[in-house]
Amino acid sequence: MASHEQTYKAGETKGQAQEKTGQTLQAMKDKAGQATGAGQEKAGAAKDKMAETGHATGQKTSETAQAAKDKAAAAAQATKEKASEMSERAKETAQAGKEKTGGIMQKTGEQVKSMAQGAADAVKHTLGMAGTGEEPGHETTTVTKETKKDNA
Repeated sequence: MASHEQTYKAGETKGQAQEKTGQTLQAMKDKAGQATGAGQEKAGAAKDKMAETGHATGQKTSETAQAAKDKAAAAAQATKEKASEMSERAKETAQAGKEKTGGIMQKTGEQVKSMAQGAADAVKHTLGMAGTGEEPGHETTTVTKETKKDNA
């Protein structure tokens, strides 16, 4: 009978071992599933983080590019305004020079005309062709020089 009891105990031990193996196998599957789930969550979180970082980087790059564009536009506008101011100053300076030159030229012209008239009058007077001095636009000027004699 010992053999029957031994067989019974061996079957019972085998059943217990199978049950324990099944439980351990199930626990391992559960742990693997949890690890896979956690790994998938971490991978998803990492993917989301990368997408956020990529989006933030893209947005920052876009903002930086826009700021550079705005700064360049402002610099171009300032340069345009400065060039306009310089052009206006140059025009004003040229106009003032033109007016000054015009005044000098007019004065010089009047002086030359007066000198020429004086020379013409002198020539006429020398040749005896001088008029009565009553002609419009002509003035007769007489220059006299006094000399003193020494009575020594």
